[in-house]
Order: sequence, then C-alpha cells, then structure tokens
Amino acid sequence: MKKYQIYVLYSAFLVAACPTQGKAQNQELAAQILADSSLTLVGNMAKDVIKEGFNAGSGYSQIWARDFNTLIETSLDVRSKADVRGAILLFFALQQKNNEMVDGYVLKKDFTWNDDTPYYSSAAPGHVGFKNTVETDQETSLIQLVGKYVEKTGDVDLLNEKVAGLTVLTRIEKMIAYLMLERYNKQYGLLWGAMTADWGDVQPHDTFGCDWNELSNEAIDVYDNAMFIIALQYLINIVPDKQKVEQWTQLKKGIYKNVRKHLWDAKNQKFIPHIYPGKSPIPAGFDENTIFYHGGTAIAIEAGLLSKDEIATVNKKMVENVRLSGMPSIGLTLYPTYPEGFFTGGMSKPYNYQNGGDWTWFGARMIQQLIANGFVKEAYEEVRPMIDRVVKNKGFYEWYGKGNIPDGSGKFKGSAGVLSKAIVQFKDWAAANQKR
Repeated sequence: MKKYQIYVLYSAFLVAACPTQGKAQNQELAAQILADSSLTLVGNMAKDVIKEGFNAGSGYSQIWARDFNTLIETSLDVRSKADVRGAILLFFALQQKNNEMVDGYVLKKDFTWNDDTPYYSSAAPGHVGFKNTVETDQETSLIQLVGKYVEKTGDVDLLNEKVAGLTVLTRIEKMIAYLMLERYNKQYGLLWGAMTADWGDVQPHDTFGCDWNELSNEAIDVYDNAMFIIALQYLINIVPDKQKVEQWTQLKKGIYKNVRKHLWDAKNQKFIPHIYPGKSPIPAGFDENTIFYHGGTAIAIEAGLLSKDEIATVNKKMVENVRLSGMPSIGLTLYPTYPEGFFTGGMSKPYNYQNGGDWTWFGARMIQQLIANGFVKEAYEEVRPMIDRVVKNKGFYEWYGKGNIPDGSGKFKGSAGVLSKAIVQFKDWAAANQKR
C-alpha cells in the first residue's frame, strides 16, 4: 500500500473517532450535522468561488502558495487535475538561484503594483514573482501544497517532473537547504523570520511592513516552525526514498523537540509569541507573553505539537478570548491585541487586520483540527459564527472587525477553502456516526 493511501486511511480513522462523546450523543450530533442545510449551502458556495481560479480572491490577481495550500483539496474537486498541476509547477519555475521560493506569481500584464524587488525566472518568462520577505512560510506552504496534491490524486510522478532541468523533488530539497542556511537559528534549533503578529506578514515599524529591512527584528515563533513540521511530514508520507525519509524524520524530530522546549509555556498552557535572538521591538512595560496566538496554535495542533488534553485547554482559552474581546469567532487572530500605535497604519488600532482581526482563514483550520482530534461537538458549536456570516454576507470575506463587520476581499478563497474542507470533515464524521 502506498504511503499516501495509508495517510488517507489514517485521516479517515481520526475523523471517525470522537472520544469526548458517547454513541447516542454522536448519533444525535451526526443527525444534526447531516440535516444542517447551511453547511451544504456554504460548501457549494465555496466550490463556486474556488472554481473561478487559483488566485487569492477578488481584488487579488496573484496566486499565492500560502493561499493555494488552503484550497487545494477543493480546487481538485472543481478544476481539472491538469490545471492544478500546471499552477503548482509554475511555482517551481520561479524558484530563485539561491533556492528560495517566491510567495506567488502573476502574469506580467497584471503586475501593476509598486514593488522594488520583483522576482523573475527564464523558466517562467510570462510571469512575475513576488515575496513578502518578513515571512518564513513560502517554502513550507508549497511543500504542503505538493503533498496534498499527491495524496489526493495519487500523482507521485509530479515529484519526478523536471522544471528547468531539475526535478520537483530536487527543487524541494534545495528549498529545505535554503531554509536551513538562511532562516535557521542554530542556538535554538528553529526557523526564524521577522517579528509579525502571529502568522501575519506585516512587521510593526515601517509603513509597508512586508519586506525585511533595517527596521526588522529577528523573531522565532510557533507558526513558522509548525508549518515546517507539517511540510516535512508530507514529504515523509509521499516520498519512497528511505534515506531521504530518515533525514527528514530526524529533522522533524529536532524541530518538534525545540518547539516544545523553547516555545511552549507549560505553566500558562500556551505558546509564547516570540523569541528574539537579537533586539526586541516590544516596548518597555508591555509583556508580550500575555498575548495568545490563535492562528499559530491551530497550526501547531496540525503539526502534532499538542496532546489531546492540551488541545482541550487551548480551545477553551480561545473561546474565552472571543468572549473577552467581543469579537465574533475563534478566527480572532490574537488576544489581547498589541498596544495602540505599536504597528503603523491600519494595524495600529486594536482588532484591525492581523492585530486582532477575525480571520476564518485560520479559525476554520482550528475547526478542522478539533474534528480531527475528536472534539466534534466543540467544533460544530464554534464554526457556527463562520457559517452564519457567509450566509448573511453572501460571500467569503477576508477578515472581520468588531461587530462582525466584513472587510478585505469579498471572495477570499483561502476562507472558502478552509471552510469547505471543514464541512467535508463534518459530513464524513456524521456519515460514519449516524444511526443505522
């Protein structure tokens, strides 16, 4: 049996399990889920918006790896495998000479914004690449994207496809080498990026905020490293080479160990926001460790970094944070927010954008992990605000502010993708637990 087949079977087992509830309760919840027409409606709406293309959404002509990674499964349901495959391969055609990967790409004719450092490649002459260099999730997002594609389609041959003379797998190995050379802190044994809010791509002290510069602060967080763990696990699942698998397994174990050692605050049952190997940007008198990162915690659960008891604890904290903040859902980026004025621009105000805005794009990933780890009742209760606002607003908005006011792209495909996947999980679980 192929490794990706084993993984699919294991995922199905996780979805079917629900240790927090008895059989009768499971059957009652299953019946409720199967009768919930709003889940079907939102699932169909998600397919319709993702069918339109792989770009991030209305207002975004670009195709981003971090977005595409969260809508790949639904994309394969509504678009041809050839279309999806081609969109993935174009990322590898834009890999740079230092082996780094771009954030995403766009047709040259659509490259209309001001960017001092566009990325070009002779292997993709019709496109322009771009990258928010404060981030460290581009390479790991693309590896996950490849892993999900291979597991859903069985197209392992993608790894042997040559792009500008090198196979996709070779290019992936070079991407990992780039991370270990350019974004690996040897003291802590973890990846680093610039200081941003949780999983965000905006640093605090300059107007644009997305490019590494003299105002950046090196920071280590759980999101970047959890994304790396997940990426390595996908490679372990889909690549048949035992020697490579052993190397990735040891690397994954090291990252896992160091995340638990340096980033998990056992006393407070939360991840610390950042380690600053150099100068800290945090103002005197403000304790950053009072902040709970919702998005990074959800990705950490996906990476297997928390036990079932710890998942239950952090989920309760998220629900309580929603209550205290007055925000609409566990898509709340973080709580409490950074002080007013700490970030420049719109994020200087609390509960704006990544400084406490509510993002289904990450909230629904927490829902996915609750289902996968047996907390289906909690997941169904906590997904309701996300489902209800899609129905009310007739679309998938990028983020929500105070009062559940929608903002950003009105067709944000990342939000559609993660909700679509969660709805499939709900229905699969309900089908397995319904009364016979």
